[in-house]
Amino acid sequence: MVSRQTLRKQPPETSSKQANGEQKAPSLHVESLTKSFGRQTVLKGINLEVAQGETLSVLGRSGTGKSVLLKLLIGLLQPDSGSIQVNGEEVTNLPLKELNEVRKKVGFLFQQAALYDSLTVEENVAFPLRRHSKMCNDQRNKRVRELLASVGMEKDAHKLPAELSGGMQKRVGLARALALRPEILLFDEPTAGLDPITAAETDDLILRLQKERHMASVVVTHDIHGARAVSDRLALLRDGEILIEGTFADLRKSRDPFVMQFLHGS
Repeated sequence: MVSRQTLRKQPPETSSKQANGEQKAPSLHVESLTKSFGRQTVLKGINLEVAQGETLSVLGRSGTGKSVLLKLLIGLLQPDSGSIQVNGEEVTNLPLKELNEVRKKVGFLFQQAALYDSLTVEENVAFPLRRHSKMCNDQRNKRVRELLASVGMEKDAHKLPAELSGGMQKRVGLARALALRPEILLFDEPTAGLDPITAAETDDLILRLQKERHMASVVVTHDIHGARAVSDRLALLRDGEILIEGTFADLRKSRDPFVMQFLHGS
């Protein structure tokens, strides 16, 4: 496994124009997004864009709305106001049938992997293919083998989730998230609960898959070191708002006390 010091995220193409010169819509566009639960306002007018092939990490303390943002992006929650566009298509008010079609373009890696306990590793990865594709058994089995090989889990295909470590479960969850060849990938705390070595291996895996597949990605994490390794840009949330957004170098230049404390842990 390549160390995170040597395997670095390269900047995406800065031009968003297609060959015919027309402006290309970002893979993900979020504008003035708000969400409250009762009297508690969690998100206060969030604005974000993620281009194809770009990775944005959303950082912040617990309770600042990071996971809520991901659930809004995937349609598990509805915003109070604002816009979410996936490849130029507004998705906030889509009927369920159309929303499910959009969801096929978006892979989601849950914080706890969210594998089905009663299904084997290969059955978990095959689940979205059974549900959303017309593959025959041979095609589906081949696709599952390829996905498990891409995350280094092909030798564990017949195991149950309970037989796997936390890091292995997340690898299987990532293989499942990639099953339908998504254009956008969402990660909820991909290294949470992992030891430093396994966390670094997970970051390297995410980065390698990003280089190979050129997807847009949003990573919600507390792990500033992992975010630095896999991200093109970072956005730091505080009290439901984006305090600062930019490269890691941009954040390091900030003299804001909260930014400095978050980066340095003191």
